[in-house]
Amino acid sequence: MISFTSAQLDVWLATLMFPMVRLLAFISTSPIFGNKQVPKRVKIGLAVLLAILIAPTLAAPPAVAIGSGQGLLIMVQQILIGTAMGLTLRMIFNAFEMAGELAGLQMGLGFASFYDPQNSSYSPVIAQWLGIIATLAFLAMNGHLLMLSALAESFHTLPIGAMMPVKSFYTLASWGGSIFAYGVQISLPVLAALLVTNLALGILTRAAQQLNPFAIGFPITLGIGFFILSFTLPYLPSLLDRIVQESVTTALGLVKLP
Repeated sequence: MISFTSAQLDVWLATLMFPMVRLLAFISTSPIFGNKQVPKRVKIGLAVLLAILIAPTLAAPPAVAIGSGQGLLIMVQQILIGTAMGLTLRMIFNAFEMAGELAGLQMGLGFASFYDPQNSSYSPVIAQWLGIIATLAFLAMNGHLLMLSALAESFHTLPIGAMMPVKSFYTLASWGGSIFAYGVQISLPVLAALLVTNLALGILTRAAQQLNPFAIGFPITLGIGFFILSFTLPYLPSLLDRIVQESVTTALGLVKLP
């Protein structure tokens, strides 16, 4: 007859539950896996599967009951760690969406917005287009596997029961500022070309005042905007690869003990 004590049961549950909480928090906030179109059952099933695979490779978790106060505190810590890492990687796509929003606004497509199911809001069509391009390139370079590898590494750099350093929150905030800089850099070729175009149109309409600037300006800015976007498109994968590598390094830096 098989018998076990309540202490042994608590250890078994803690061995599986604590990693699963971090994994589930990461999956819910990370790109690709955290998409709202992915069913919740799939997210939970993926977290359980990864927890079963990762748990045997980890050190023994703290010998505490899951329902105790200390156990709940550890689960909150795992939620914070997984959420911070997921948001760090999710900001990659925010940079491309921001670049598309800036470019679309200057092209005159700020009114052309569609429902974005991933963000549950309306966003400009150029922002959605760049977001799709970034997602496909991210999958092509196996970025989703790189994310899971970084998450598995986090269990060794910051074991279960260890508190995330305070400096990690400052690192996350500074990374958010870097994302705004990346968004402006991505959209800078389109913004610069359209600035020159608008200056030329302004000089043209002053020289020939009988021309209607609205009749000729919109198709010109739209055409030049799409031309510059198509011209810069081959350079986006290399930029995305650099941002992904920096993002993974930042995410791992969040979970390193001082």
